[in-house]
Amino acid sequence: MKRSSGIRLCVTVAVGALSVALITGCSDSGSDDVKSNTGNTAEGSGKNTAKALTAAELKKLVLAQGDVDGYKIEPGETIPGGKSGIKADENCEPLLYVLSGLAPADASVQTSRMATAEKKPSAAASADLEDLSGDDVEKALTDSMSVDLTMVGLSSYDGDGAEQAFKAVSDAVTACAGGFTGTAGGEEQKVTKISTEKGSGAGDESVAYATYGEPDEADGKAPVAHAEVVRHGNVVATYYTMNIGAMVADKSYTVPAAVVTAQSAKLK
Repeated sequence: MKRSSGIRLCVTVAVGALSVALITGCSDSGSDDVKSNTGNTAEGSGKNTAKALTAAELKKLVLAQGDVDGYKIEPGETIPGGKSGIKADENCEPLLYVLSGLAPADASVQTSRMATAEKKPSAAASADLEDLSGDDVEKALTDSMSVDLTMVGLSSYDGDGAEQAFKAVSDAVTACAGGFTGTAGGEEQKVTKISTEKGSGAGDESVAYATYGEPDEADGKAPVAHAEVVRHGNVVATYYTMNIGAMVADKSYTVPAAVVTAQSAKLK
């Protein structure tokens, strides 16, 4: 295969949590949209008096099995050490937090889930490997990995904490557009480019973006992953999606609309 090094990294993601330590080996493209509406403030005071949700309240709002047709919902996993193990160029750390399933800023409470698209194996994937040619084996492997994996995170804040958390991400998308370096879970990270994309437009504010890893030595193509951050009052929802098969085959994909729609419905 042309992109063997990228595949090795991506296969690791397929059998575990979406870890920021793997984003540089996997990714796809970009456009442009940031939506903003008025946040909740105390009437006449101009001061946001929102109180963070409790852990129990947030758990009731995060996606659960059965909320999204065609997706398996499981508890999310984050990188070892959490935020303490994430370092990046100035102002770019919120982007790494999102890509690791962590809250984009220090939150009173947070939780995460993994949404995995369900799919039936193709005829090639179900066939005996001995009956397949080299090209068919490669196609079957790529097809088996062509699954949207989305880390969904919810975090809740006091006062204007959610607005500030969202701003930290939206500012970073602009400030770090030319790429940045950092570390996560002890692994060096290099993002070569951030591009804004058209997001769902859900919630009070939303921003979507794509992250590009280092180009593959064999074909020069950069792996791409996709993310979206949406603020619903004093709750921030983050989505980070990878589709390993699509990356290997150089096909476009994005954060699944069905996942964002289902999670947004629970936050209304």
